[in-house]
Amino acid sequence: MRVRDLLAPGAPRLRLLAAEEELDRQVGGVMTTDLQDPGRYLHGGELVLTGMLWRTGPADSERFVRTLAAGGAVALAAGEAEVGPVPEDLVEACRRHRMPLLAVPDDIAFGTVTEFIGRQVSADRAADLAALVDRHRLLVSAAGGGGLDAVLDLLGGDLDLDCWVLTPTGAVIAGPADRLGAEDRDQLVRAHLAAQRQRRRPPHRARLAGGAYSLLPAPASAEHEAPLADWVLAVAGDVTEWTAKRQQLAENLARLVAAERHRRDEGRRLRRRLADELLALLRRDADPAEIGRALYASSAMAARYEGPDPKSPAQEASWLVVSAEGTGLPEGAVRAVLEEAVGGTTDRALVAGTGAGAVVVMPAPDGPQSAKTPAAEALRALLAPLEAGLGSEGRITVGVSAPAAESGGLRGALEEARHARRIAAARIGRVCVAGPEELASHVLLLAAVPDEVRRAFRGRLLDKVIAYDLEHQADLVRTLEAFLRSDGSWTRCAAQLHVHVNTLRYRIGRIEELTGRDLSRLEDRVDFYLALELA
Repeated sequence: MRVRDLLAPGAPRLRLLAAEEELDRQVGGVMTTDLQDPGRYLHGGELVLTGMLWRTGPADSERFVRTLAAGGAVALAAGEAEVGPVPEDLVEACRRHRMPLLAVPDDIAFGTVTEFIGRQVSADRAADLAALVDRHRLLVSAAGGGGLDAVLDLLGGDLDLDCWVLTPTGAVIAGPADRLGAEDRDQLVRAHLAAQRQRRRPPHRARLAGGAYSLLPAPASAEHEAPLADWVLAVAGDVTEWTAKRQQLAENLARLVAAERHRRDEGRRLRRRLADELLALLRRDADPAEIGRALYASSAMAARYEGPDPKSPAQEASWLVVSAEGTGLPEGAVRAVLEEAVGGTTDRALVAGTGAGAVVVMPAPDGPQSAKTPAAEALRALLAPLEAGLGSEGRITVGVSAPAAESGGLRGALEEARHARRIAAARIGRVCVAGPEELASHVLLLAAVPDEVRRAFRGRLLDKVIAYDLEHQADLVRTLEAFLRSDGSWTRCAAQLHVHVNTLRYRIGRIEELTGRDLSRLEDRVDFYLALELA
């Protein structure tokens, strides 16, 4: 109820004395007091009933009203039964503090006022609860009839509540995608993943240039317990500042999103089984015709759920294979992450789980855009937001094959993707992706060398140089790197290091003395280059 309801027909017979402009304040309860300082008992939203026994002079009125205003009281009702008519100094104090002041005649008991307010507040709460139940019914009805987009359209149109459902890589599952740019989505999912990694309780909050957003997780299936693969419900505004009823609405919406996620995951079970069977066929180098039948079944299933493809299921132009592995992540997490990542580009992908890793077989993208952006580069950009959700030990490495023109080429594509993943694993970073164009690099050879051999090779060439730098505060390692990058050119290297050529010759001579190598020989230069790469 509002303060003005106390002056409506049927209400106790009260008189308004001050602050008529503040009558729309919401009354949440009643407090009766004659304490001189009732501030510590105020929680906000109260109508204060008082017999004015605290007043001994005009100064007391100012102090009392100032305390009520600071404590969040919405109105003051002064009883005239004990001390007579409300004094003018109390009226003036209420005017100064914009505190509605009501006079309670001596024939109206405080209990009557309290009982009236209690009935009104209870009726309002019952109406609010009925509206909330009805709202939930509408949400469930929309979810059953039109999916998450229907739910979010209902909230946007009826409650002016903008919401989006995003994958952990920032793809839009539902919601008005044109009203949330790619850069904003990237920042939101990164904020959500970072909060999940730090185990902060939702809702998580993010502030962008366009305003505040609240982020609530919609968990993936419990079988892998991978927060990295959760959907996220992004709501415009800070839900922690909302009323309790509106907060409950947001929580109910997050539950609906989680239920939709679970329903979608259940629908993927058969597809996962097909993916695992296809991977088993590739591992045992099965007949290409058998592999082709598995691909046909996969494409036919996708066409059943998302509509027919312009091409026949058996006429995909070519296929890509992606090999991925996770470090410091729960088993099944990488599979779930890749299902979300590639699911935004094609639902014809088959994602097989291999413990801590995953293998994806998917149609190769075609068209002019795919020619401009290699598949590995596109996948690297797609997975980049996941870095925010990986802890100090968490890492994802990914290798991408060249397109295989037919099913018989998938076995070779799988091996190619695995080799590319080894190149990615040799790099520094939380999310590393390598493509087929890098398989001709020396990095592939380095990735195949056992760690013990790598350390021994690097130590024999560089340990003495590193030790000399530490002991003499020299710069021999950096000089060696610059010399090799300059293709052995003394003048270019000296200019790059900002030293005289004679100084450079002295440093290179010292390196040769320490290592017994000759940097004028191509073989020794190659050895030093590889040792630095291993470092």
